[in-house]
Amino acid sequence: MTATRGALEGVRILDLSRVLAGPHATMLLADLGADVVKVERKAGGDDTRTWGPPWHDGEATYFLGANRNKRSLCLDFTDAADLRTVRSLAARCDVLVENFRPGTLEKYGLGYSRLTADNPGLVYCSITGFGTHEGAHLPGYDLIAQAAGGLMSITGPPGEPSKAGVALVDVITGLHATIGIQAALRHRDATGEGQVVEVNLLSSLLSAMSNQSSAHVLTGTVPSALGNAHPSVAPYQPIRTADRPLAIAATTDRQFRALVTTIGRAELAEDERYGSNSSRVAHRAELIADLEATFTTEDADHWFKLLSARGVPCGPINDLGQAFQLAEELGLRPVVRTGDETRAVDQVANPITLSRTPATYRRNPPRLGADSGDPGWLGDGG
Repeated sequence: MTATRGALEGVRILDLSRVLAGPHATMLLADLGADVVKVERKAGGDDTRTWGPPWHDGEATYFLGANRNKRSLCLDFTDAADLRTVRSLAARCDVLVENFRPGTLEKYGLGYSRLTADNPGLVYCSITGFGTHEGAHLPGYDLIAQAAGGLMSITGPPGEPSKAGVALVDVITGLHATIGIQAALRHRDATGEGQVVEVNLLSSLLSAMSNQSSAHVLTGTVPSALGNAHPSVAPYQPIRTADRPLAIAATTDRQFRALVTTIGRAELAEDERYGSNSSRVAHRAELIADLEATFTTEDADHWFKLLSARGVPCGPINDLGQAFQLAEELGLRPVVRTGDETRAVDQVANPITLSRTPATYRRNPPRLGADSGDPGWLGDGG
């Protein structure tokens, strides 16, 4: 069925955020139909406009990856006329998203209590690093959150705390912000009342660490890094083959039996050390050694085809290029293009599929200040 409107069409969002968590959230909402105007400082704009290499036609790919479907206005909060414009925009928007340090926007009369006096239905989303209380003074950088929030302590080889290869906490926090904003819009539509939505990097990370966090809260367990192994399941890690590792995820007794039968080692299913998941975890080192004795006789592609045909969860360890290629082969259409021949920008597709109101890609990531003179968006009084 052909979509005639986005799910969030008619929702106006004033985006005062920068870097990743906030911009990622507003981009996803814009993909779903919201009209987003990004306010940037006149001197350089969003920090990520200069975060390169790599570059695409002179623009930082970091910025381009988090800001499609938006307009860009350059405004200075210390300028009286510009500040009036920001307040006027906030009075006519449904959502405001910001990630300034707590208390900063209040200095300019852009805090929730001031803005809601003119716009009681405003959904005001505030993104911080460590909350608005005792942690309000701490800067909200993804690396610091990964370190202080425990993620680095369980990532990488034992004894070598490692960060994730992407600003994962920023992305997770942006997703939480998106959920909070949509929940608040649902409430506003029912009651007319706006509200404050607060998310922070630390709380988002603790929630996202899921089974590790749950184990600590319930038992006091403090997990440590296990490299690529899983603390509660085995085998659930890369296994060496004749050429490159193959990730294996045999999470049930049935899957384990299918695994060892397929590779010609059915006797391992009868070994009392491997009779249950808990015993396999207890004897992980012996189990992996037994499996690799067979897996190293053939290459990864051989085992991948053989095991996949038997329904055993496994996969090659791809680089990012191979991962995009796999997504293409699976018909997932991971890349979309915005713009035209004058300025075409390839983008990672929005991963949400909606049957009636799918994501749309209407605008390139904006040039700095490209929409500063756009009266059609600003409306009366802009």
